[in-house]
Amino acid sequence: MEAHLTEWLNLSIRWVHMIVGIAWIGASFYFVWLENNLERDNPGEGLSGDLWAIHGGGIYHLEKYKLAPAQMPEKLHWFKWEAYSTWLSGVALLTVVYYLNPAIYLIAPGSQLSPAAAVAIGLGSLLAGWLVYDRLCDSPLGRRPGLLGALLFALIVFAAWAYAQVFSGRAAYIHVGALIGTLMVGNVFRVIMPAQRELVTAIGEGRQPDPGLPGKGLLRSRHNNYFTLPVLFIMISNHFPSTYGSQYNWLILAAIALIAVLVRHYFNTRQQTRRFAWALPAAALALICLAFVSAPRQQVTQPPAEAAGGISASAFGKVSAVIHERCTVCHSSSPTSEFFSTAPAGVMFDSDEQIRQMAARIHAQAVATPIMPPGNITQMTQEERDLLGHWIAHGAHSD
Repeated sequence: MEAHLTEWLNLSIRWVHMIVGIAWIGASFYFVWLENNLERDNPGEGLSGDLWAIHGGGIYHLEKYKLAPAQMPEKLHWFKWEAYSTWLSGVALLTVVYYLNPAIYLIAPGSQLSPAAAVAIGLGSLLAGWLVYDRLCDSPLGRRPGLLGALLFALIVFAAWAYAQVFSGRAAYIHVGALIGTLMVGNVFRVIMPAQRELVTAIGEGRQPDPGLPGKGLLRSRHNNYFTLPVLFIMISNHFPSTYGSQYNWLILAAIALIAVLVRHYFNTRQQTRRFAWALPAAALALICLAFVSAPRQQVTQPPAEAAGGISASAFGKVSAVIHERCTVCHSSSPTSEFFSTAPAGVMFDSDEQIRQMAARIHAQAVATPIMPPGNITQMTQEERDLLGHWIAHGAHSD
């Protein structure tokens, strides 16, 4: 019953995280689009630009003030709770999936790291990452955004490498996402919102706003904009073991993040210039190249007891025995694992036919990459993985 409740808790928090994340990202993308599409020729008095738009059967007229209207409106809409809710639900999801049962998804198989130490590293790194990032942005580097951006990218790649040394591949990826998400929400809470409050307060009091705060807020907003696409990839990455399951997972993540930043830059600049029109085809080509260079090399060994030329019925019996001993603890119509009440992803190995049908998935997650069993909780050996690889390479669908 506990596993069933945990699964529904996971589902509920994940759904909330997705909903509020869409709201935050959608608002962010919209305001970037709005800023890039303002008509700035001959704006009205006190305006920096305006825009006409049609949507949902209505026509809208939006105006942006250089500073603020002469009189503040009674109702002023703020955009903050989307960010806060996304981070809070993300930390809750991180706790439910990785920290409540660290041996399953958090700690790398064979690691001597204790659960408490692993959780402390995960949470401590989020705080440390924010402190380093905030200090760098407030340093003289803040006046050189290009150099600062390159340094931040290098530090995030370093974090990905460091996480991969202590966590499972899946946990390493999600902690990079949690780190970036912490930087993003920290920007909103510690910099962007205070700058906006100071602007509104100064106007209400009839004094000149602090000119430095809007500049800081703009820098952090730009960072958040470029962070978004790498975070979105990380949110879906657990469906793709060829990325986080690779021994070069941190390099793959770095490459995908760089591609995502390039794509985001194209969309940020396409209204002002066509100089980056090459970005989308270049990103597509880079993904194709990345898929090729990251493909697992076929290294299927010949089990000593088997002769070349096919898989005998007795050999498949050994394969079936490995699957039933190492995999059906979770992947069964009636899992015996305390962590699952139903088979993860609906994958079951109760019959020989089910095992044969899932040969490609077995190869992807237990042979080409060692991500299954999670945390290697059933202690699958390399010899057993080689046996599965040999069976798949020499006719998984035949006896």
